[in-house]
Amino acid sequence: MTRVLLRSKKDPFQIVGPGAAIERNIFGNNAGNLIFSQASHKTLQTAGTEVVANGFRADAADADRINEEYDAFVVPLANAFRVSFIGHLNDLSSLIEKLTIPVVVLGVGAQSDLDYDLGRMAPLNEPVSRFVRAVLDRSATIGVRGEFTEKYLHSLGFNDVEVIGCPSMFMYGEHLDVAKGLGELTSENAIAVNASRSALGAGDVGGIITSNFERYPHMRYFAQETKDLELLYWGDNSGVTGERNRMPLHRTHPLFQENRVRVHLDPATWIDSLRDYDFSFGTRIHGNITALLAGTPAVVLCHDSRTLELCRYFDIPHRQIRHLSPDADAARMYAEADFDAMHDGHAERFARYTSFLEKNGLEHVYQDGEDRGAAFEERVRSTAYPAGVDAWSSAEEGVSARIGWLRRNHASTVDKASELSKRLRTVEKAAKQADQRVQNLEKRLKALEKSASRGLYRRLRRTAGRVLRKLGLRH
Repeated sequence: MTRVLLRSKKDPFQIVGPGAAIERNIFGNNAGNLIFSQASHKTLQTAGTEVVANGFRADAADADRINEEYDAFVVPLANAFRVSFIGHLNDLSSLIEKLTIPVVVLGVGAQSDLDYDLGRMAPLNEPVSRFVRAVLDRSATIGVRGEFTEKYLHSLGFNDVEVIGCPSMFMYGEHLDVAKGLGELTSENAIAVNASRSALGAGDVGGIITSNFERYPHMRYFAQETKDLELLYWGDNSGVTGERNRMPLHRTHPLFQENRVRVHLDPATWIDSLRDYDFSFGTRIHGNITALLAGTPAVVLCHDSRTLELCRYFDIPHRQIRHLSPDADAARMYAEADFDAMHDGHAERFARYTSFLEKNGLEHVYQDGEDRGAAFEERVRSTAYPAGVDAWSSAEEGVSARIGWLRRNHASTVDKASELSKRLRTVEKAAKQADQRVQNLEKRLKALEKSASRGLYRRLRRTAGRVLRKLGLRH
């Protein structure tokens, strides 16, 4: 039996409720990670392969055990080439450098702006180069999400780079069927929307959400971040403080007030839920890919290079959010969306993806003699996943706000205690270093005193000798 260690936050069949999902951060901050992780699990889990999730753990101390227990380490990644990910990227590099088994990267992406500015990538050059060198020492090529990441790695001197997109789009292999079943959208249609906090600086995301919520009363917000799950599960204190934003960041937002926000803990329920919608749009690349997997037409509002290059590679209908006004209408996006190129090129892109896997020595369920993922999907259908999480409420008005206030204050206290603990450790470390410096100075002082004493003794002897010689008492 071949054993593959997969960089995945959780096994697809592990059941985790909302409370534990928050505490363990099973999303890795963003539920989109679950989509491409599950697609990778499914693709690699052949009749003779066991795929094991590593929980996103990257510790070089595990290298000997991994080398002994596994035949390959497969690393699906999203926008890993970004400044905020440098720490974990370095941890991955430290681990990979100690591995002797093959290491295969599926669809890593670089994050810059919509103009593909390479200058913004400069702070990442050294850690990215280290990571790519470590991977290419253990694989034939490295798989990247799109044209910009390929260009970036070429600029660093790496040529064994293949554009393969993201595993999420191959959840169902070469099958992808998205149809516009309506002539036009009306206020009676069900609309799914998604949004990224990181898109706030690129365009008026909140304005677009607000204007469309006013037009489409059956619109629902599919949130993806662990922060959103906390907001649904625990509430917040915005009802006390009066905080408001056109983005659904607080429980005071109309989408929360009308209980039109959902977070799904598993891809299966997420995909199933989106099958009931007529259209999906927003800045979340995997929020919209999930809709496409459900057969629901979707348009991505691109706000950075990572979303744009993936849309261009897969021919996913998209608009650059910087060109949209706050009153951009979902009906127009729907009317202008064309899915022909996406469908026409999907089989070729899938063949390129499976060829990449084979080139790097990975078996997959779409090879001759395998079941094309049928057993995996049957197990998904028979697994009782928890329903999507909505905004809890109480019969007593204001309870949510009060509990949210208590939790926010508790979290603030914990943060302050943690910060004080860090400062204390810093002071203790500084004190220890100062004590060591004092000890070193004392040693140097003693040495100088000893040296000075010896020098004085020698000078006195020479002086006394001269005096004695003059007196004729010494020859």
